[in-house]
Amino acid sequence: MNRRQFFQSLTRAGSSASSVSSATRPSDTFEIVARRRPASGLQPYSGVWNERTAAHLLRRAMFGATPAQIRQAVQQGLNATLDELLQDRPAPEPPIDITTGRTWHDQPFNNEQNADGRYYSYLRAWWIGLMITQPISLIEKMTLFWHNHFVSDRAANADARYLYRQNALFRRFALGNFKALTLEVTIDPAMLRYLNGNVNVAGRPNQNYARELFELFTIGKGPELAQGNYTNYTEQDVAAASRVLTGWRDVGYRSTTVPIGVVFDVTRHDTGNKQFSSAFQNTVIRGRNSANAGMEELKDLLDMIFQQAETARFLVRKLYRWFVYYVIDSTVERNVIEPLAQLLRQNNYELRPVLRTLFASQHFFDAQTMGAFIKSPADFIVGMHRFFFPNNPTEQTQLLSAMQRYIGWFSALQMNLMQHPTVAGWDAYYQEPSYHQLWINSATLPIRHSYSDAIVTATNLNRIAIVQALPNPSAPYQMVRDLSRQIFAVELSDEQVTDLVDNVLMPGVPYYEWTEQWNDFMRNSNDMNKRRAVDMRLQNLLRFMLRMAEYQLS
Repeated sequence: MNRRQFFQSLTRAGSSASSVSSATRPSDTFEIVARRRPASGLQPYSGVWNERTAAHLLRRAMFGATPAQIRQAVQQGLNATLDELLQDRPAPEPPIDITTGRTWHDQPFNNEQNADGRYYSYLRAWWIGLMITQPISLIEKMTLFWHNHFVSDRAANADARYLYRQNALFRRFALGNFKALTLEVTIDPAMLRYLNGNVNVAGRPNQNYARELFELFTIGKGPELAQGNYTNYTEQDVAAASRVLTGWRDVGYRSTTVPIGVVFDVTRHDTGNKQFSSAFQNTVIRGRNSANAGMEELKDLLDMIFQQAETARFLVRKLYRWFVYYVIDSTVERNVIEPLAQLLRQNNYELRPVLRTLFASQHFFDAQTMGAFIKSPADFIVGMHRFFFPNNPTEQTQLLSAMQRYIGWFSALQMNLMQHPTVAGWDAYYQEPSYHQLWINSATLPIRHSYSDAIVTATNLNRIAIVQALPNPSAPYQMVRDLSRQIFAVELSDEQVTDLVDNVLMPGVPYYEWTEQWNDFMRNSNDMNKRRAVDMRLQNLLRFMLRMAEYQLS
């Protein structure tokens, strides 16, 4: 089965009716995803600001949005919404051990059996809880972005305190300065362990971090011009950078006595000069032998890398693929990537001006951009929960307990938090040519269906209240249209809406019986038989709609 047939099967697999016509089988969904990108650029958006455009902004900038947040965004306007998305937020309370009610990130390592595994579970549940309870803010989406950009994982850091510290670092710099974050990540204990910076010493340099610093974290490779020459850097540069980075190591790993930290040991540092290639204008970083040598040479190294125009382009392309679309053609490169990269450099790698310009642009709100993005597992899981269950526990013990069940869903949908498949991150953000289409495959599609079924059929979900809040719930076609506009990023055709009413909501009976049944229930809302009858029809409708291919799009 090819990808187009795969998307066509999404609705058929979701059918709860005896027969469903081709109208609700979105044969053009693959084209929706793969169509040509708009040619519009970064000129300020001047179109209408309504529920559709507000929902588009919040879906991309956050993990879904609650109906109340969309209404708030509409009321306050685009500029005020961007102000809110981009403002700083207080650091969240750290995760606790729900068996004791106390924090563990600031305590000695717990040697009790499986204690660290328990903390690791709490950490992921805590993070998912922050995604689910997020206000109108870019911080959580950007925290995940940095987690996928500066990859390190559980396998090399079997100490949950290390992973919490790194997550807090990403959140602190979420909307801040890319260059400053790169410096902090370079000497972050979790990264030192993951890419072997802690064993990088004079005379035996380890090149792992230096290589990824160039290839994945800052400037990117570019086309390979010759063996060992990757356009933007060379093997000579990797070797020289690894010498710059000698002498750093973490302390306190799994220790019951020593606090977590990082130290620079000049006796382990290569104090010689470091010669770089013509890709970096033949720069020489002067070797030092003082207690500050490590930091001074690291700053020189980052100054050299961040002076290159390609470093800004590399990050902007990643941001574009994270927030807008995965195809970057020559028009997008010229009209969007290059001006944003120049803006990033002009602002000394501060992110806010770039993000604001992108999210306020005509290009971002182009009709062809809306609904052209396949939801990541985080967008799918968290976004669905936030729409159907906008009210969540505020007390951390209750929230952590509730969020534990979502860890497995993330893993099953191939976005295992803090356990990336490779140092390059999740395939959907870099694997050509499919990119985010990789989120949908023969393994993940049935799991997506199982998750949406579990949400829709949950005993504590008030399906009737969702429909009752619509403008005209007794009119079946209008009700389905209004509901589809709340949960889909793309507009359904009239034929699809008709099919949903005739073959899913009211199969085998005239459509107008919905009006009679709904009004009869509203007059007799305490009648449990009438309630069950209405609720079952809505459950079938929602279950079907969440299995449609259109629901996979953002």
